[in-house]
Amino acid sequence: MIVMKFGGTSVGDAARIRVVAGLVKGSLPRDPVVICSAHSGVTNALLKAAEEAGRGTVEVAALVERHRRITGDLGVEAPDVERLLAELEETLRGVALSRRVTPRALDLVASFGERLSCRTVAAFLRRQGVDAQAFDAYDIGFLTDSNFTNAAPLAETFGNIRARLEAVRVTPVITGFIGKSLQGDVTTIGRGGSDYSASIIGAAIGAREIQIWTDVDGVMTADPSLVREAKPIPEMTFEEAGELAYFGARVLHPATVQPAVESGIPVRVLNTYNPTSPGTLIVPRLEREDPRPVTSVAYKENLTVVNLVSTRLLMAHGFLAQIFTVFGEERIAVDMVSTSEISVSCTVDARQDAAGVERAARRLAEVATVSVEKEQAIVCVVGHRMRQEPGIAGRVFSAVARAGVNVRMISQGASKINLTFVVHNRDIEPAVKVLHREFFGT
Repeated sequence: MIVMKFGGTSVGDAARIRVVAGLVKGSLPRDPVVICSAHSGVTNALLKAAEEAGRGTVEVAALVERHRRITGDLGVEAPDVERLLAELEETLRGVALSRRVTPRALDLVASFGERLSCRTVAAFLRRQGVDAQAFDAYDIGFLTDSNFTNAAPLAETFGNIRARLEAVRVTPVITGFIGKSLQGDVTTIGRGGSDYSASIIGAAIGAREIQIWTDVDGVMTADPSLVREAKPIPEMTFEEAGELAYFGARVLHPATVQPAVESGIPVRVLNTYNPTSPGTLIVPRLEREDPRPVTSVAYKENLTVVNLVSTRLLMAHGFLAQIFTVFGEERIAVDMVSTSEISVSCTVDARQDAAGVERAARRLAEVATVSVEKEQAIVCVVGHRMRQEPGIAGRVFSAVARAGVNVRMISQGASKINLTFVVHNRDIEPAVKVLHREFFGT
């Protein structure tokens, strides 16, 4: 069995769904399990509709028209799509009556994107002669905690999925991104979570390969929107992919590779717009050593740096514990940390919870002088051979200096396969471009 996960652009309209159907049909000898995202842009539209409903306005006409146009263009009868569109409108009317948009309501509304796209894809596959059936992930046992909008899968999810899919005798088309709590509430596992869903399902069934179908030719040596000369990486390790995903690579969800790593299942990143491209194969270990020390340059923008300065830091035990306790209690994830004798600097993503970051800064001001710098970015240079090759840091910072970029923080992970530093948002492009030239020659 293989898992084939198709992202939003891959199922964005009728033309793309026809391509998806052809890819699935061609993979039938490998017993594919299909995972689908919402049609591109639909999740954002649903969240906007939920916010509007919270202000008393219910507007679903554009969403209804979009989904009906796709099914019409595909020439499929989809009564379950119509049923879900009616259910969506009813759900939004309930939000409008309460005039309150809770995280629970946001997850329920957001879930309609994947539920609708999967039914459309399954209906078209049946029209093409494939015995396919749509499944909501929670109906095959995808259970999560109740942390709405960013729920975590429960351990029993793996056994549930394995047992239920073993009994399925059709080609399943399963929703990514969503699950259900033990209390029966629909949850989502965070934006980009369809990749994570695919990895979990792949691990649960012991898939031979997990395919992530996107709109680029694999994981790239840099963001191609910044570096036109960026090239797909033929093969890379799970360790490298995890670092790149965490530090902003646009192809994979940060948690995607973990279930695959634990199960030793290769992940292949492919392009529905260029299906003949071999893409990128992500494996535990490379069969052939790449002579280049750097695999890719990634970045993560619009971050906030929290700086703490205090003479209490000098020779003080427990100070760092205090800092991370505050961030933990405010549910703020820290990306990067740099310390000196009397200062600590941390990068956090305030876009997720600006109020939480402000609360954390106020609490930390009780034990240190706190300053906050916004519009910052992490640039990350990743390569599994960096740990063996001397002089990489010198090349990185010499190149960045030539580009006139001011570095605000520096950190190197314990694995020594990444070197990260912080710059202002405006310096992302020159930093990434000069590093790509330095290590890839273009």
